Amino acid sequence: MADKESLVAPARAVCRVLVVDDSRLQRKILSAQLARSGFAVMEAGTAEDALLLCDVEPPDLVISDWMMPGMTGIEFCQTLRARVSTRYVYFILLTSKTETAEIARGLEGGADDFLTKPVSGDELRARIAAGERILRMERELTEKNRLLSDTLAELRCVYDSINRDLIQAKKIQESLVPERAKSFGASRFGLLLKPSGHIGGDLVGLFTPGFNQVGFYSLDVSGHGITAALLTARLASYLSPTNFAQNIAMEPRQWHFYGLRKPPDVAAALNARMTNDTGIDEYFTMVYGVADLFTGSVRMVQCGHPHPLLLRTDGTAEFLGDGGMPIGMFADVGWSQFDVTLDRGERLMFYSDGLTECRLKDGSMLEPQGLVRIAQKAAAGGLAGEFVDDLFWLLSQELAPGASLEDDVSAIVFEFGGA
Repeated sequence: MADKESLVAPARAVCRVLVVDDSRLQRKILSAQLARSGFAVMEAGTAEDALLLCDVEPPDLVISDWMMPGMTGIEFCQTLRARVSTRYVYFILLTSKTETAEIARGLEGGADDFLTKPVSGDELRARIAAGERILRMERELTEKNRLLSDTLAELRCVYDSINRDLIQAKKIQESLVPERAKSFGASRFGLLLKPSGHIGGDLVGLFTPGFNQVGFYSLDVSGHGITAALLTARLASYLSPTNFAQNIAMEPRQWHFYGLRKPPDVAAALNARMTNDTGIDEYFTMVYGVADLFTGSVRMVQCGHPHPLLLRTDGTAEFLGDGGMPIGMFADVGWSQFDVTLDRGERLMFYSDGLTECRLKDGSMLEPQGLVRIAQKAAAGGLAGEFVDDLFWLLSQELAPGASLEDDVSAIVFEFGGA
């Protein structure tokens, strides 16, 4: 059975106790009780001397008289709180006061508890046990906060590293669309690519083997972020504007020349690549077209992508195509071709659904009708490259102030300039 004077078990939150009292006898009585219970006890006759001891080695718990010459116990408590900020010190005031107003003043001054003179052993044990519980919780919380701060610092380092990588990845992805406008005689192309984050899953591009023909496309990979961006990079290599031997849309002809394959054959070849590659669960939508720069005719295939928009010179607009299945979902899928012939000055636009699904100020989406409206306004401007820039500017004016894109926005427009 433990001795009656025993206070707490040796494994305790309170190890060092500072007793402050101008009465030497009172100090000795308290110090003896505490020392027998295994505490390291320090003594001071005044608050000023106690502060000097605290500067050298802050205690875990302070038992201080209220009324002392010079600095009072409450003033000592307030000064100690201001000077020892690295750890919490539990403060017990010794007092003969029993008035509720005085006790409230002591609590407001920063004291944690009270002991009424003369101090009984039972009450001392109870007060210190209560202080131990508070200090133990405080130190556990401090340790958890430290671990949390360390973890947050590590996460910040990881985030900064990922952010640097994403910024570099954005530059690489931007290099996939090096030109925002391209002219072929009197005909022109304008390209728009605006990821919703650092990197995105949309891609637009064009290529030509010559002979007055240009292949151009708009595609949108399922999902967002790094996975989608990696797949767009892979698809960009399949539709390379410089490496014709690698470009799925081209086929070799005589004397090292290349020609453009039929649009449905391009969709089928891409689908075969996607479905035969193990480990790829993503799919993508696409519109691919082959423009004849002499006649203005465009042969197209639509693979789950939004309907191409034709802007006539008389101000009317028309959506083309019949939908079709996305690429990479099923192995045995066929696509059909559809054609259109542009007159001089007319424009044909391929775009991603991030454009029509932009959230406007009133909470609604732009929708195809809204796209027609802003496209007709943009068409009143300049050339194809200026058209897509004006289109995005008009769109940004209808977004909520400070709103960011919820999805990648991309488009490619073909403006036929005549034979």
